[in-house]
Amino acid sequence: MPDPDQHDHTPRGPLIGLAVIVALFVVGLLLVHELYQSGKLQDCLLSGRTNCAPIATPPR
Repeated sequence: MPDPDQHDHTPRGPLIGLAVIVALFVVGLLLVHELYQSGKLQDCLLSGRTNCAPIATPPR
């Protein structure tokens, strides 16, 4: 009869937790980047400039 104090130690739980933490970290970085870009655009517009939109140029 197996001992009830011994548990089946599978790495599934900690790996799922690590994946959730990494996903939250990546989403947080993307959010910070977008907020930074939005803040730069708002600063440009509030300073009275009219050419604040970035110009997309094709790569060489």
